[in-house]
Amino acid sequence: MRNSLRTGAVATLLAGLSLMPTAAHATPGGPGVTAKLLAPTTTVGGKDYTLREITIPPGQGTGWHFHDGTLYGRVVQGTLSHFDASCGSDGVYSKGDFLTEPGGSEHVHIGQNRGTTDVVLQVLYVLPHGAPFSQDASNPGCDFE
Repeated sequence: MRNSLRTGAVATLLAGLSLMPTAAHATPGGPGVTAKLLAPTTTVGGKDYTLREITIPPGQGTGWHFHDGTLYGRVVQGTLSHFDASCGSDGVYSKGDFLTEPGGSEHVHIGQNRGTTDVVLQVLYVLPHGAPFSQDASNPGCDFE
């Protein structure tokens, strides 16, 4: 019950924030990956809430990274393959699926598009005020990228 409540709350928040005006564009670290700001950052209780749309072209990935806070995402298009620092898959997410990425340098991960169409994600970043969207990390020794 708790998971469905949380998923419902995240879906509602994503939907509500996506109705806000759009403005800026930014690019995360991975090659060919783009990000578009869907809603301006709102700061509440020392945390920044930002909604972005991330697009990952076929054959591309985000690069290894971590976040200082939690991310909540929804797959709008395509299939995202997600891997953690153990080099193991920690999820494959298709259109309509939700995912959560916990914060902290102990949660290094990479997202890859192993399909033939763009992966499009709507992502709500919940970060400490002023923190970057992500921080680059070294490949933990995985033989793919």
